[in-house]
Amino acid sequence: MLRIHFTEADLARTRLASEPDPLWEIALSLHRLQTQQGRSAHAEWYRTTRTRLAAHGLEGVLRHLLLPLFPRTAYFPDFLTPAEGAQGLTAGLAALVDTPADRVRQEVARFVSVGAPPWAPRLVERDTRQDVADALRRYHEVAVAPYRERTLARVEADRSIRGRALLAGGLDGLLYGLRPQMRWEAPVLHVHYPAEDRDLRLDGRGLTLVPSYFCWGPPIALADSSLPPVLVYPVLREARPVAVDRPLGVLLGRTRAQVLRGIAPGTTTGELARLAGVSAPTVSQHITALRDAGLISSLRFGTSVLHTLTPLGAALLRGTGKPVSSVP
Repeated sequence: MLRIHFTEADLARTRLASEPDPLWEIALSLHRLQTQQGRSAHAEWYRTTRTRLAAHGLEGVLRHLLLPLFPRTAYFPDFLTPAEGAQGLTAGLAALVDTPADRVRQEVARFVSVGAPPWAPRLVERDTRQDVADALRRYHEVAVAPYRERTLARVEADRSIRGRALLAGGLDGLLYGLRPQMRWEAPVLHVHYPAEDRDLRLDGRGLTLVPSYFCWGPPIALADSSLPPVLVYPVLREARPVAVDRPLGVLLGRTRAQVLRGIAPGTTTGELARLAGVSAPTVSQHITALRDAGLISSLRFGTSVLHTLTPLGAALLRGTGKPVSSVP
């Protein structure tokens, strides 16, 4: 069990990341390749990624470098997932390479104690870390980047649900809604953490919650409690693929019915395009048609436009026998 201790200052500084962290997505996708867990949720990714890795000549890099560097054990070095990853892949990889040698040496020593590959001590050398960064970039281009739109869609759906919990119940509501992997008993967040039993005291630094597409099972935190606190957790998932019911599909057309259902929790144009798997201009045409029919309304918020159901649109969905607002 991981127990995260909050103060009032920590509650004020707790935030939800707006996008998945590319280095955490790399690490956790590599975990997916080492286990049967999560196969059904990532079925298409499993089917295609191995083929793409082989086609790009990355099988050897995967087997001899990346999988040993990110084992599904109690520990892999924290410097492989630096905080700068939140600024994008390039910034994260640069921070990885620039990690001070003393810190790398300490983390590698711990890594060796739990079964690091024999070449791990060479990570102290900057050239070796640069080689690792180059390999991670190549892997990301082949195995992670092709799924960026799907990843963003799932993260945006998760953030929408978390945002509703925050609006309805404040931060208590947000933290309480993280169950079942986590249990909020103010002022402590209890995280099911099979690796070890420990306490993390935020001490006024706050906590960054990072939704992850490739995370499966328990959330993950950095091992070094002196680093900026983050907690990477799996996004909410559908119990089964969402299918458009036949009557609604016949009435509106399959894609337009998908768009209408996607609008139910309150959605932006970009989010709808990702969820429906169509271009922004195409989804805009469907939005216009639905708005002209009085089924949805649109409100500009900053640089985005938020679409919501009108009473008529909600009634139409209720008439299909499907819930109007469901957790993705």
